[in-house]
This record gives sequence, structure tokens and C-alpha cells, in this order.
Amino acid sequence: MLDNLPLSRKQITSIVQSREYRTSIWSGAVRSGKTIASILAFFDAITRAPASGLILICGRTLQTIERNILEPMQDENVFGPWARETHHTRGSNIAVIFGRTVHLIGASDVRAEGKLRGLTACLALVDEATLLPESFWTQLLARLSVPGARCLATTNPDNPNHFLKVGYIDREDDPEMDVKSFHFTLDDNPSLPPEYVAAIKAEFTGLFYLRNILGRWVAADGAIFDMYDPDQHVVPWDLLPEMRWIIGVGVDHGTTNPTHAVIVGHGVDDVLYVMDEWRHKSTSNEARWTNVQLSKGLRDWLAQPHHPSDPAEGQPWRGYVVVDGAAADYRVQLKQDGLSTVIAQKDVLYGIRTLTALVAAGRLKFTDRCPELLKEIPGYVWDTKATDQGKDAPVKVNDHGCDSLRYVIVTTERKWRRQIKLNELPVKTEPEPENKPVEVRFAA
Repeated sequence: MLDNLPLSRKQITSIVQSREYRTSIWSGAVRSGKTIASILAFFDAITRAPASGLILICGRTLQTIERNILEPMQDENVFGPWARETHHTRGSNIAVIFGRTVHLIGASDVRAEGKLRGLTACLALVDEATLLPESFWTQLLARLSVPGARCLATTNPDNPNHFLKVGYIDREDDPEMDVKSFHFTLDDNPSLPPEYVAAIKAEFTGLFYLRNILGRWVAADGAIFDMYDPDQHVVPWDLLPEMRWIIGVGVDHGTTNPTHAVIVGHGVDDVLYVMDEWRHKSTSNEARWTNVQLSKGLRDWLAQPHHPSDPAEGQPWRGYVVVDGAAADYRVQLKQDGLSTVIAQKDVLYGIRTLTALVAAGRLKFTDRCPELLKEIPGYVWDTKATDQGKDAPVKVNDHGCDSLRYVIVTTERKWRRQIKLNELPVKTEPEPENKPVEVRFAA
């Protein structure tokens, strides 16, 4: 028995209705309860699955399958006795659930489609379907060829031109498709405490609020920093507060393009300040700087004062220098010159989401000693051509300062996140959810 698991009516309805369709897709906000519903539907589907054909769990990697699906399935606090029916050894590509062997398949790129060739499946659970290649998804559905075969999938919303939205969710009313989609918002999860809901809402803004809180499939459009206001977010350098510490320097290396560096400090007011910048761009009348010259230019700048309280002669730099991993030769040169570097974390969408959340919350500000970065911010926009192709990406023009800032903020997140908690900030209000928690009893 699975006793007293709090579920919303929407979750229960999705579990029951999914039995009637070949393909069921749970999409919506983060932490909205869609994964719990899909796992319960998967447990149910295993007990009803045809005797022949393979059972699959697919995700971007084996590690994400373990983290997002198998570990929750083994949590007795959530699934009670059913958790003991899920057996898996970390790193293995199989699991045993209710006595059935379940094959775990990662699909990180287009070559993953080959992993499905030749197999016959009766049931598949797909984690974060929008992150998988379209060729893999198409091949997976083709392999679900046993009579009564089913596919259960979860995803957060993405670009509205994404193949999953256009080719499947938008066509669920077509009887030939045999597809059903279930949409969830953050307020549809009855197990979340109100303070957590308030916290997670405060961490998103703009595009990411619409997708990850309201669960909408919306396109990236217009300015990325649409919440940026120079009157609120730019402070005179000589009025900078004291810093708890300097979290690091981010460097976007260029040869034909500019090389840009920013230095970020963590203020005593628990605001991150972009304190200073350095940029070199060769003019048409001079030769491009070599990595030796760019290294010297960066080191000379680092030795200068970056805060009004710094000594006039500056001081040696001993902190983080975060550099794009693609600039391997430059990193080698910096190391030879005595400057240790850290390879930048380069998840673009996560970095943009983090930066915009900080700016919207007033937890990231800039000084007037960053004129080049301040010029870039208003023109940092989403690429409409990528949007038309179902992808989200910024326009790669005049973004060197924004890239260097993204590198240092995301790569050092563990260092500043302890004090700068976005969940302490004001929260956007939403209507009370219509779905009230319901207690149900599931029989195994």
C-alpha cells in the first residue's frame, strides 16, 4: 500500500488519464509535482506492461536519470513500500522495478539514437524530453512497437517552436496522434511549504519566471536585462561599500575580438558589485596583442586599486581568475606568468537566468568604472533567428563584458550563494491555486 501521499486533483487526473494514451507528456513549472505524477504513472504502467518488450528509462545522461528518477523512486518518505521495489546499483545501466528489468539509456547527443536501433520496447519513461535530440525521440517512439506500448515523458517548458511542443503537445487533439499532455504550474504541487514556494518564485524573472514558475512555453524575445535601470543598478565607484571579499575576476579572451575582464566583490550589504573592468581591443592602426601582451595587460590592471579603500599602489592579486576553457593558450600563458586560473562554467541559459535574477532582485550592481559593460547590457538581446529554430541564445555581438561577468558569477556561485539568498526577496503574487491537496491511497 502507498498510504496518504498528498496529491492534487490534477496529479491524480493525469495518472489515471495517462492509461488511455500511447504518449503522455507532463510539462510545466519546476517543482510543480509533474515528476511525482509521472513516476506514479510509471509504477502503475510497469504493473500493466505487456510481458514482451523492453522497459526503458531515458534521459540526458545516466547520472541525470539516477538523480531525477531513480533516487526519488527509492525514497521511502515519498513512495513508502514501493521504494523497496526499485533496485539499482549506481553506475549500472539497468534497474529492477517490481521484478521487471528496466534499461537506462542516456541521450546526450544525436549519436544516442543508435542506442535504440534494433530493440523492441513496451514502455518508456523519458526525463526532461526537450533536452533530448529529436532523432532520439522519434526513434524511441518507433521502437515502442509492442501492442499496448506506452511512452511517459516529463519536461520543463522550452521554446514554443521546439519539436516536442509543435509536433506533439500542440497536436494532442488529433485522434491519430494518441497523445495527451498535462500542464502544471508551481502552485499545483500541494506538498511544497508556502515559504519554499515564495523562495523559488523570487529566484526567477522575465522569461524564466514565465517558464519555470507559470509553466508557459514562451519564446525568448527582446532585451535579456529588461529589468535593468541605470538609476537603480549603477553606483559611483567612490561610494562603494566595504567588501566582505572579492569573489573573483572573469575574463573573456579575444584575439580579433576584445579581451574583457571584470572584477566582482561581495559587499557587506550582501550585494554583488561589478567593481571595475579592463578591456583591450586592438585598433586598425596597431597589431593585435599576443597572449604575452594580453597577460601583462591583465596583470598590470589587477595590480591597480579596484576599491576606494585600496592602497594607491595597489596590491598583488591572489584570487580567482575565471577564464573560458576554450582559451587554452591564454590560460597557459597566465600560468607561466604566475596567475592561476579556473575554467569557466559555460551553461549560457543558467548563467543568464542567474544574472537576471540577481539584477531584478537588486543583488547585482555595477560601478561607473565599467563603461564598456554598461554599454553592452541594454543591447544584450535574444537571438530571433535561434528562436525561430526552437532554441534560446543571445546574439553574439558586443557581449564580451556580459560573458566575462557570467563566467565569474556562475563559476563562483558556491562562494556567494550562502549569503546572497534570493529567497529572502519580495515575491510576485499569484492567485490562490484552485487545486487543493487530496489524500489518496494507492494499492500496489
